Amino acid sequence: MNRDTGFPRADAEADFLRARRRQVLSRLAKWLRGEPDDVNIMLPFKEVVDALGYVSERRIGTRVITLDSIVGSVDRGRDFDRRFRPTSGRVRERWERLALAARRGESIPPIQVYRIGDLHFIIDGHHRVSVAHAMGVPTIEADVVEVRTKLDPSGIRYRGDLIVKDYRRLFLERVPLTGQSRASVVFSDAWDYSRLGEHVEAWGFRLMQDEGVFSDRATIAKRWYEEEYEPVVAMMRQADLIGDRTEAEAYLWVACERYRLIRTHRWDDEVIEAVRSRKR
Repeated sequence: MNRDTGFPRADAEADFLRARRRQVLSRLAKWLRGEPDDVNIMLPFKEVVDALGYVSERRIGTRVITLDSIVGSVDRGRDFDRRFRPTSGRVRERWERLALAARRGESIPPIQVYRIGDLHFIIDGHHRVSVAHAMGVPTIEADVVEVRTKLDPSGIRYRGDLIVKDYRRLFLERVPLTGQSRASVVFSDAWDYSRLGEHVEAWGFRLMQDEGVFSDRATIAKRWYEEEYEPVVAMMRQADLIGDRTEAEAYLWVACERYRLIRTHRWDDEVIEAVRSRKR
């Protein structure tokens, strides 16, 4: 429990030492639990935008945002961890000066952030956010620039999640699905997006050879989903072959098994039974 002395300067100094101690204890807890290195690391704004695909941006003015929605930084990730606890004594002087101002009730200007979906990334104001966290304040004023991206940022928790988003973005550039078809093709393993992209492109090439007509990527994507993916997934549901995977994961698995077993596009009870016998 925090106990104030009644002397703002001394209390501001104690605030910083407490925040540093919490950061060190958090690192120790991560090591004891064997968690990945990126658990306590801020998300780098540029890497997030690159993974999701930049579209546009617009300034929307001053808003009150929750501290928990601030997950990353434009350029100061090394000075603070994911919860904006100081990672060293390098920021102490400025940190304590802001903590003192906050304790005295002085006016503190809004921070500046980028917004992607429900996530915020600090442009300016890392120390102010760190002090607010240390004092248990749930919200803060921010000048917000909203960034639109090709992919939704939902599901991003750690830096490692960006790999899956990046591969999904590249897959959707190769296979431009839309609407429900876009939402239904989901993998947990980033590499599966590459494998499926190759598969769909090969399917489209064979289709154009069979019909003798050129089709663009959007047309191929639509036809593959309606003529190949949906019927196969429906048969897999009836044959109880989905299991605990996503439908896309089940489809990709059985498609690979199909080519290894029979090297043909034939789908019938015999083929399904052969695939079932190899189910893991």
